[in-house]
Amino acid sequence: MICRLCPRNCGAERTPDRVGGVCGQPSVPVAAKAMLHQWEEPCLVGDHGAGTVFFTGCSLRCRFCQNGIISQENFGKPITAARLREIFQELVAQGAACIDLVTPTHFALVILEALGDEPWPVPVVWNCGGYEKPETLKLLEGRVQVYLPDLKYALSGPAKKYSAAEDYFDWARAAILEMFRQTGPYRMENGLLKSGVLIRHLLLPGELENTRRCLDWVAETFHPGDVLFSLMSQYTPQPGAVGNLARHVTKAEYRAAVAYMENCGITDGYTQERTSAREEYTPDFDLTGV
Repeated sequence: MICRLCPRNCGAERTPDRVGGVCGQPSVPVAAKAMLHQWEEPCLVGDHGAGTVFFTGCSLRCRFCQNGIISQENFGKPITAARLREIFQELVAQGAACIDLVTPTHFALVILEALGDEPWPVPVVWNCGGYEKPETLKLLEGRVQVYLPDLKYALSGPAKKYSAAEDYFDWARAAILEMFRQTGPYRMENGLLKSGVLIRHLLLPGELENTRRCLDWVAETFHPGDVLFSLMSQYTPQPGAVGNLARHVTKAEYRAAVAYMENCGITDGYTQERTSAREEYTPDFDLTGV
């Protein structure tokens, strides 16, 4: 395939035996772990956990990524579409509250093959970095019930500095609007999210203004009851981090972000205590379940 699935639009040749593109992956899925994951938002976890598949590779190059071993170091195991479908079935059989696809975009075509045309007994969750092409998302319509995008940046400066994606916000806002067009206002049943959009934003140390601009866009774009919002403070410095990235979010930064979110009128969603910034929230990528 000549790949143009993501905003990098690199046109790389990716085949089952040939890796390419910014994501550095073949056309077949590569995964590092499949598990019942307890650390997603409560509406996705249920009694047993989200049925999470962690895919290898990413079109972003976030300097603060906690999953760097799979997003940038290419750890993982190639699998077929048939095996991926089996993994989904195994997770559902274990009591998964949803099928949670983490960083799936560069494998979108094979994931669609694995999902098939029949509905699954639990929602399919597209858990992505927000750097998405609406054209690719349109392929997922009717097959994905919940979109879980990051909204990392509204400012081009930090987007370029930390993720080598100066155009991040232009793509992310168009992508989130397409996601909402597909799902409509979020729908909950017995505390579980069955359909809709849940936007995540990670508060970065020293980047409070970027967080404010992200919150502004959400508040100006959506009405109460349209989308859920998750303000995360789990940033954890990674090896080799320098400058602001070498420290955690301060109490003052966290309080200011929560207060701004409340002042914007964003009440549908979640805030995360600073104590959640612990390494145990990053899975041990050991090919379990793959």
